[in-house]
Amino acid sequence: MNIRRLSSLLLFLMSLSLFSQSRMDRPKLVVGIVVDQMRWDYLYRYYDRYNNGGFKRLLNEGFSCENTMLNYVPSYTAIGHSTIYTGSVPSIHGIAGNDFTVQATGQSLYCTQDDNVQSVGTADKNAKAGKMSPFNLKATTITDELKLATNFRSKVIGVSIKDRGSILPAGHSADAAYWFDGESGNWISSTWYMQQLPKWLVDFNNKKQAQKYLEQDWNTLYPIDTYVQSTKDDNVYEDTYKGVDKVTFPILTSKLIKDNTLGLIRSTPYGNTLTLDVAKLALENEKLGSHNVTDFLAISLSSTDYVGHQFSPNSVKTEDTYLRLDKDLSDFFYFLDLKVGKGNYVVFLTADHGGGHNGQFLNDNKIEGGNWDEKQIRNDLNKYLQQKFGVAQLVRSLYNYQVNFNYSQITPAINMDDLRAASISYLETIPSIAYAVVTDKVSEASIPSAIKEKIINGYNRELCGEIQIILKPGWYSMSNMKGATHGAWNPYDAHIPLVWMGWGVKHGVSNTEVYMTDIAPTVAAMLHIQMPSGSIGKPIIDLLNK
Repeated sequence: MNIRRLSSLLLFLMSLSLFSQSRMDRPKLVVGIVVDQMRWDYLYRYYDRYNNGGFKRLLNEGFSCENTMLNYVPSYTAIGHSTIYTGSVPSIHGIAGNDFTVQATGQSLYCTQDDNVQSVGTADKNAKAGKMSPFNLKATTITDELKLATNFRSKVIGVSIKDRGSILPAGHSADAAYWFDGESGNWISSTWYMQQLPKWLVDFNNKKQAQKYLEQDWNTLYPIDTYVQSTKDDNVYEDTYKGVDKVTFPILTSKLIKDNTLGLIRSTPYGNTLTLDVAKLALENEKLGSHNVTDFLAISLSSTDYVGHQFSPNSVKTEDTYLRLDKDLSDFFYFLDLKVGKGNYVVFLTADHGGGHNGQFLNDNKIEGGNWDEKQIRNDLNKYLQQKFGVAQLVRSLYNYQVNFNYSQITPAINMDDLRAASISYLETIPSIAYAVVTDKVSEASIPSAIKEKIINGYNRELCGEIQIILKPGWYSMSNMKGATHGAWNPYDAHIPLVWMGWGVKHGVSNTEVYMTDIAPTVAAMLHIQMPSGSIGKPIIDLLNK
């Protein structure tokens, strides 16, 4: 080789080196995992039974923000997913519940409802299950910002059994969001994203994997007498499946399909397994983590929520669901190691909300709690207001723990301040209610400042009722005393896990209070991109400081 050619080669190699050094250091892939209804204490309640590759790997290799809180009410799935990914709150991002009331019209609106799109992957393109999009989300997500920052070269995909668990995290500009149709057992999407499903997903749907999982039935992963963190399997606190009077192990899901459809998989641990199956296929077939820019895979694991609602936190079913999820996560992290490379991806695992205990279970253990009969209280409140103002049905609903007035019934003779005051006066006579406050005057109310802030953050004047109801600890709006739910400001609903692992993450733990709204700004800081348009959060300094 002559000197000239050698010199040219050296210059070329030097330019490559300089180019590589000049490029911003970023991970190949961000994986956001939301475990629906996961209380913070589940990280440790079952810790001794977790394997080394799942939750323990997150805690032992990653960084745990141990004191992560929701800073709004009510604590529901759609709000949680929206808040995680926007860094904002309902007052700004516009997702005020799973369902909410448009105050101007009285219309009830589902969070991802979009009648202007069509279903993709269903036999009927007008099927309600697919007429979904992120249209109602009024702020950008961190996934949107990643698309904007890379001139839309990054790939973003959302996967969840729930439409809202996939659509809201994936954002407005996502390449795809996929969710599960319980009637057909297929994974579907909408024309917001595509005109037809990719071949890899069609092929997967044709395998009828949901059916195959349910045909395995559901028995405990380990001998049932080892589930010492749970109440006995046969108890009065759990709800049932359609077609049976009670549910105890072994649960013959293969026989329950007939009465419950394939949607039954949602209320079993297999729903999480199925979701991660699709997530793996999406990563592999869409080549996430193999591009010159960072990609994003947003996963929401919903079966924990369905199981929690149906069986409550203290059930063997819940414990077994988390032990099985732990194994699934271990397998998934190993998959990421193989496909993307350990150290090339960053993952965060969190929850959209926690969950409370069954009211009867609390009472049986000498702790106050119970069911707040929303329908009966609404009817009684309407009777009281009719006697006072001479007009029937002044209250449309108490949905989302808010008084939603029926404005079409309010005559000019009724003073709104008097109506609100009368409603509060009645509500405060109900023993289960701690506070009832006018939402746009909450700063004047004699309630703890921490609750004030949550009400203010959760109040969207276009979508929320005029009075916020705060129940006493342990109380919820439920149809019966079976199972459990969430929606309150209390720690069992508002204290969530937040663990980071992988690229750029040091091992550690912090008990500094941070908020769900801080997650998106932290990802933005990691990626050196703009935080979402409505973000009120801050980057988590303890995590980012090396």
